[in-house]
Amino acid sequence: MPRLLCTVLLSVTALLFSGTGAADEVKGLTIAKERKARDAGWGDSESRTTMVLRNANGDESRREIRTAALEVQGDGDKGLTIFDEPRDVRGTAFLNHSHPTAEDDQWLYLPAIKRVKRIASRNKSGPFMGSEFAYEDLSSFEIEKYRFEYLRDGACAEQSCFVLQQTPTDEFSGYSKTIVWVDQQHYRLHKAEYYDRKAALLKTLTLHDYKLYLDKFWRPHKLTMQNHQTGKSTDLLIHDISFNTGRTAADFDTNALQRVR
Repeated sequence: MPRLLCTVLLSVTALLFSGTGAADEVKGLTIAKERKARDAGWGDSESRTTMVLRNANGDESRREIRTAALEVQGDGDKGLTIFDEPRDVRGTAFLNHSHPTAEDDQWLYLPAIKRVKRIASRNKSGPFMGSEFAYEDLSSFEIEKYRFEYLRDGACAEQSCFVLQQTPTDEFSGYSKTIVWVDQQHYRLHKAEYYDRKAALLKTLTLHDYKLYLDKFWRPHKLTMQNHQTGKSTDLLIHDISFNTGRTAADFDTNALQRVR
């Protein structure tokens, strides 16, 4: 093949692949923005949850939890998690302030020592209270935290789904990428595969039993995080969700951690 023709063909091929990649990134970002927009405007909420910890042998232990969340305009959401049972974790409380472009602020109150511990950015990939959820998994979904790429259409929960790759922008994230399945009708997350910093599959999150609230907001009532590298798993079983409960920003400051009952 003449050198000039070969060069032209290579250039055209590179351009086509480059254009396809850019288009997939635009489509991925568009889907992510629609997912975010569909869940805007809920205000504040409260719920009761059972956390089921399961080891590699299938042995289980349970924890009873109360959670509260506050939607913040122009910033990430705020969340408060309070442990009620069993006795050895009673009164432990976790506070999360998500931010779209800055590092999240996270604190853990330990009643045994009556001390509030700040979670450092480098430690947010660590396990939350012995579960298979990491501290960074508890942050609200913010567009700016990722780069998105549309991969393909796929099936999930007997529905048609978009399959996207999310690449964290945070250098301290414990993940190299996450592959997510978002249904094409309601833009709900049904499945997420988390890959560790060595690009090996680490965990899979599946979300089930979605219910509609306020005629607009879908919430799952069962979340399962399976760790493929350890064989452990954690279920979050959500029993009740209430909206417009009157929560304010004052309920989500660090002083509130020591007042929880």
